Amino acid sequence: MAAIPPVCDFGWKAVDASLIGTDGQNHSILAQAGRRGLVVAFICNHCPYVKAVIKRIVRDARDLKDFGVGFVAINANDAEAYPADSYENMQRFARANDFPFHYLHDSDQAIARAYGAVCTPDFFGFNSAGELQYRGRLDASRKEVEAGELHRDLFEAMKQIANSGQGPREQIASIGCSIKWRERA
Repeated sequence: MAAIPPVCDFGWKAVDASLIGTDGQNHSILAQAGRRGLVVAFICNHCPYVKAVIKRIVRDARDLKDFGVGFVAINANDAEAYPADSYENMQRFARANDFPFHYLHDSDQAIARAYGAVCTPDFFGFNSAGELQYRGRLDASRKEVEAGELHRDLFEAMKQIANSGQGPREQIASIGCSIKWRERA
């Protein structure tokens, strides 16, 4: 079922944590920031929305490095209920797509809850001060793999943030599969 996150809460401060990456090492979320910003992307391995756009996510993460913007991806889905999102499958997914960023496992879902993540993909764009300036879509493709030439919403917003510290006031929310939450005891 598709989920749509809320609009950008400008100025909200990024939350840090140390999570295990697909390389077997723990990584701080905020340590992934570039000198001019950071994208925190909530993704997973099985979501058709993510699978359709993963090549463009990788492209944009690579291209944003040139603007001093770091990138990190986090998977918070319940791997017991959704085995395709297991840590081992995260490792396979990262290798298969040649991720140029760390792909972290939020096994207890605490970070996804702290960020208010709603769907996969869900993008949070922060300026150099760690303040939220973008919470929108990658592009207009939704689930189309070969979507043609589309406006690169995330990329253009992060370029603006890198240059000015401020995100665009008009943003279009991402859409994707809902985060697969574990039942709370």
